Formats: sequence, C-alpha cells, structure tokens
Amino acid sequence: MSAAPPEPSSSSVPDSAPVRHPLRTRPFRLLFAGRALSLLGDAVIPAALAIAVWEATGSSSALALVLACAMVPKLLLLPVGGVVGDRFDARTVAMATDLVRCATQLLVGWQLLSGEPSLWVIAGAEVVGGAAGAFSMPTGSPLIKGTVAPEALQRANAAMGVAQSATRIGGPALAGALIWTAGAGWAFVLDAATFAISAALLRAVRVERVPVPRRSLRADLREGWQEVRSRDWYWTSLVAHSAWNGAAAVLMTLGPSIALTRLGGTTVWVVLLQTGAVGFLLGALLADRLRPRRPVLTANLGLAAYALPLFLLAVPAPAPLIIAAYGIAQAGLGFLSPVWETAVQRAVPAHTLARVTSYDWLLSLAAMPLGYALAPVAAAAWGPEVPLIAAGVIVGGCCLGTALAPGVRRFGAER
Repeated sequence: MSAAPPEPSSSSVPDSAPVRHPLRTRPFRLLFAGRALSLLGDAVIPAALAIAVWEATGSSSALALVLACAMVPKLLLLPVGGVVGDRFDARTVAMATDLVRCATQLLVGWQLLSGEPSLWVIAGAEVVGGAAGAFSMPTGSPLIKGTVAPEALQRANAAMGVAQSATRIGGPALAGALIWTAGAGWAFVLDAATFAISAALLRAVRVERVPVPRRSLRADLREGWQEVRSRDWYWTSLVAHSAWNGAAAVLMTLGPSIALTRLGGTTVWVVLLQTGAVGFLLGALLADRLRPRRPVLTANLGLAAYALPLFLLAVPAPAPLIIAAYGIAQAGLGFLSPVWETAVQRAVPAHTLARVTSYDWLLSLAAMPLGYALAPVAAAAWGPEVPLIAAGVIVGGCCLGTALAPGVRRFGAER
C-alpha cells in the first residue's frame, strides 16, 4: 500500500507554514471557474427536468424512466471512463464531454421551447448525457492534481466543495426563477451555456499529465481494480461511502412523506434541505482550515453522523431536532469530500487516478438506486420506521467500522 505523505503532527490544526491558495494560480482558477459554472447549471436541472417530463407526458412515472436513462449508461460506462481518463489527456476528455452535454441540454431546451416536447427525445438526450458523465466524472481528480501543487491539494478540493455547496443553495432558487418567468426550457439552455463556457476555460488550462503504457482495456481495468484492492483504507472506506449513499436514498425517499404527514408540511422539508446545504458548506470550509492527523479515520467517523437524522425521522423527533441533525450530517459529508479526495490524490499513483476514481463513483452511485428501490417496499411492508432504522444502523456501523482497518488508522499518522 502506498504511504501517505506526512501530515501535521497536531490532531486538528492549520498547516504550520502558510500555503498559497490555489485560486491565486491561473490554471486552477480557470478550472475552478469552469467547474463552478457547470455545477450551477446542473443544480437547476432536477426541477426543470421534472417539469419537462410532465409537460411531455403528464405522467409522474415517466420521470423514473428518464432518470434511469441517465443513470444506467453512467453506471455501465464508469470503469471505461476511468480507463479513458488515464489513457488520454484528462483535460481533452473533460472538454469533449462538456461539449457533448452542451449539445444534449440544448436539444432538450429546444424541445421544450418549441412547445412540442417528446419523451423519447428527452430520454435519448439523457442517455447520451449520462454516458458523457461516465467519462467526465473520473477526470475531476486528475485535473485538480495536474493543476495544483501537492501541498495545496486539500485547499483546492475544499474550494471545489464550497462551490458545490454554494450551487446547492442557489441552484434551486435560480431554477424556480427561470421556470416561473421564462419556462423550464431556458434552464436547459443555461446548463448548456455553462458546459460551453467550461469547455472554453478548460482549453486554456495546462495540466500536468503522466503517460500511461498502452495495453488492453481488460488489463487497464484490472490494474485500476488492483489499486483499489491493495489498500485496505481505500476499499473499506468505499464500503462505508456506498452505505452512506444507500442510506441517503432511503432518507430522500421516505423523508418527504414523513415531513408532510407528521412534521408540519412542505416547509419543514424545504428548511431541512436548505439546512443540509448550509451544513455541507460549513463542512467544506472547515476542511479548508483543518488538517487531521488521521484524515481518513476522522472523515469516516464524521460521516457516521448521517445515522442521526435517520433515527430521529423514524421516531419521529421534533422537526427542529431532525433539521439540526441533518445539518450536522451534511457537514460531515462536506468535510469528508475534500479530505477524502486529497488523500486519494496523494496516495494513488497519478497514472491510475482516473480509474481508481471511477470505481469510487461506481460503488457510490450503484448504492443509491438500491436504496430508492428497497425503501418504499420495506416501508409498505413494515412501516417507514424499519427501513429508516435499518439504514441508520448500516451507515453508522459501516462508517465507524472502518476504524477496525489498520490502514484507516495509520493513514497520515506514520512519520
């Protein structure tokens, strides 16, 4: 297992020597601007997509079909996307996928603005967009690692986390404004524009790249999986992160009905989601300042806090307590994301980073459809309390259980 670079000896203190913020360097500043714009555009799409499908079909079940059209090719192609990200220039791959997704969003926007949207055209665009996402997602870590000095990696990842949380807060409001004033089609046009700008900014970025020997696709996939298997801190953490995503799907499936019927209505659910977005932002800001001596262990233990809102929803506890617990849980996620990404970028060889990242995304995303599918079935059979408590036990147990892995405990602590 690759050893992590030395971390500060204090358990939770800023770096002893100041590090120049990566946003002061032109390559990362351009990368950050492009990614932030894409995140903002993507944040307006969920609400707009629901409106688009309803306008096309008048059926709620059709939305599940469209979402599946985006998710299935993404899951199937993620490992291949990792190979492509390592084998070719990550910048070029990211630019190409941005342009593809720009085209698909323009197509959907044109369909809606024409007044005669077709479900099958929208679904087809989502298939192509999902496939493009499978090639785009693994490029994130190589792009950051290739534009930032090693000592500034965590600050760069934290900045990306702040951008992600900010778009989570502002995106839904922007989506509502666009839908109510101009129509859902313009939300897709906006998203297409953000992808076009992102591609243009990426073209101006210079990214350091490590050449990869040309081999068969199977050999490349095997090497990436071996990098995952050889690190107990990595694969045990992936189990925990997958459990978190499955538990999040359970909460997102059952939480709204509990909020509507037992906690006071839609306002409670909206406030809960916004509190979670603020919590994520605070967690990302904290990750920019703190350097835990055992980063993987600390981040995984913080992720276990997601069990709290699950247990409290099962009771159900008073709404303010559930909302506060969800904010704390999302702060744990906001802290984990940059800390985890930094650990992976430092410990995994650069020439396999996209493949390793693709397996990370694959396991995380695959757990969410499972949670979406099982939660309503279990709730119908035994009531919502059972799946909520089960999800809390699983996510808490898996995240806390990573402490049993020697690599998790040692990562960053060895001198």
